[in-house]
Amino acid sequence: MQHNKNVLFIIIDQLRADCLNGALASHVDLPNLRALMDEAVSFDRHFSVTNPCGPSRASILTGQYAMNHRSVRNGTPLRHDTPNIATEMRKAGYIPMLFGYTDTSADPRAHDPNDPVLKSYENPMHGFDEILEMRLEESYPWRSHLMQQGYQFADYWDVHKPVSPTGVAPRLNDPALYHAKDSDTAFLTDTFLNSIAPLNGQSWFAHLTYIRPHPPLVAPAPYNDMYDPATLPLPAGFSDACDERAVHPFFGPAIDNQTAGDFVLGFDGVEPKSENIQTLRAVYLGLATEVDHHIGRVVEYLKDSGQYENTLLVITADHGEMLGDHHSWGKMTVYDAAYHTPLIIRMPGNEARAGAVVTAPTESVDITPTILDWIGQAVPNSMDGRSLLPLLQGQTPGDWRGYSFSELDFAEPEAPSPWQQQLGTGNSDSCLSILRDDRFTLVEFAADLPPLLFDHHGKGEGENVADDPAFAADLARLGRQMLRHRMRNMDHTLSLHTLTPDGAKTQPRY
Repeated sequence: MQHNKNVLFIIIDQLRADCLNGALASHVDLPNLRALMDEAVSFDRHFSVTNPCGPSRASILTGQYAMNHRSVRNGTPLRHDTPNIATEMRKAGYIPMLFGYTDTSADPRAHDPNDPVLKSYENPMHGFDEILEMRLEESYPWRSHLMQQGYQFADYWDVHKPVSPTGVAPRLNDPALYHAKDSDTAFLTDTFLNSIAPLNGQSWFAHLTYIRPHPPLVAPAPYNDMYDPATLPLPAGFSDACDERAVHPFFGPAIDNQTAGDFVLGFDGVEPKSENIQTLRAVYLGLATEVDHHIGRVVEYLKDSGQYENTLLVITADHGEMLGDHHSWGKMTVYDAAYHTPLIIRMPGNEARAGAVVTAPTESVDITPTILDWIGQAVPNSMDGRSLLPLLQGQTPGDWRGYSFSELDFAEPEAPSPWQQQLGTGNSDSCLSILRDDRFTLVEFAADLPPLLFDHHGKGEGENVADDPAFAADLARLGRQMLRHRMRNMDHTLSLHTLTPDGAKTQPRY
């Protein structure tokens, strides 16, 4: 292992790509991420390969598509023997430090039935040293910090409710009960900086995960009302939710699955009127700005401590957020806003490429192979993703993919999901796949449901052209491409191993 070769891998939860490049970019202040983009390489067509949080992070950290790791829902176990970024970094001599969470559901075959690890989907992935626990539903260290600072709350979830400064009924964008210096984002950053300081001069790997701007949507002052809701663009899609539902049978349950009221606590009901939706969108952007501020502190520390020039800095999001687009909230849908995420990589010695933007399609499964490749550690054949080092250096391999691929499982085995209830689908066919090339987005369902096809040279996601005879050849071509993609990416954990008279031998996947 080369001395002083550090890796800092940051995931921002639920940050849409268009906050940095797209519809919301001119409406949100993210100065530190933008400054980093000027010093790094950005990936403009980067997509999560699956949603929601647990499955997405399973794919990011194992480099596997969901069809291979099969931890397809929050609470669905990840096989205990799956190689991941932590297990492989250990092979290179690093201690994988986790500041935050990975939302990993443990394999019950590897634990006693009474083990508390089987009672939560928010546990750390095998191989990590959990330096700071910052799980959304627990966060005991942060909770303790708030108590020590004198904040009063009867229940932990009260911390996530807006509080009126004047004692009257709270508004959606009233501030949190805590000051900005004591927020979960600030506490996580403070702990990370304090913990990493003694490691200067060593090689280290840290995974830093920010929960914001993930809901509940509550922000400390001044971030709670930093943006005027009236100045923000309206959500994308039809103005009438009935028109959205009519596009495809999938979208009715998608709209019903989560509403604006699910994204804020402390209110009996939140009417889906424009004023409320725009207010919640503004709070979301305020939380994104708060995260940006603290990432700026991290970058400043790396520079001031002399470690910036030997630290690979990777910043991305686990998935996106609908934020009212198409009358939907969350990430359990098929639209780009739920999957399209930022990816910014600042690689030491790559100054000639500072500010470059890669337009080739990249996927969340590519991040772990990239980190392993940079430190010189072999990438296991189980990983479906490919190293981005050539693209970082301005060289696109001739066999690089021409599309991105994502999956979504919308079943709930313990209690049928809205899709299962309304569409009559089962646990095994409540899933879909998405393929996006330069022009089209194809969505195919395992259940007996019609496909979706969006033509981005036409109305894009504003029109499903799957039934238009003019696009029949494109529909067939993309369907074959999706099938071939799945065939080529069947689990390679052992498929390239061969037992010979001289023992087991293996060949690299890429």
